[in-house]
Amino acid sequence: MSDDEAIAAEIVGQLARRAATSSICPSEVARALAREDGAWRVLMPQVRAVAARLRDAGQVRITRGGREIDPATLHTGAIRLARGPAF
Repeated sequence: MSDDEAIAAEIVGQLARRAATSSICPSEVARALAREDGAWRVLMPQVRAVAARLRDAGQVRITRGGREIDPATLHTGAIRLARGPAF
């Protein structure tokens, strides 16, 4: 399994374990996959990139302040991940 596949599986898995209306923070995904303390921060850009691909596939919604956002703005600011229409 590639790193991107592991990240996608973790995103989907965390969303599946939550209520359908709940969301997760991408840092929860990075922290779950990090092998060392503090290493999760290095994973954040990759987690955001994988989330953008899952959004394009309709599996994930990416929100900021409760509103869906353009994936082009993912590099800055806090975001949340939620189940998409194809989840």
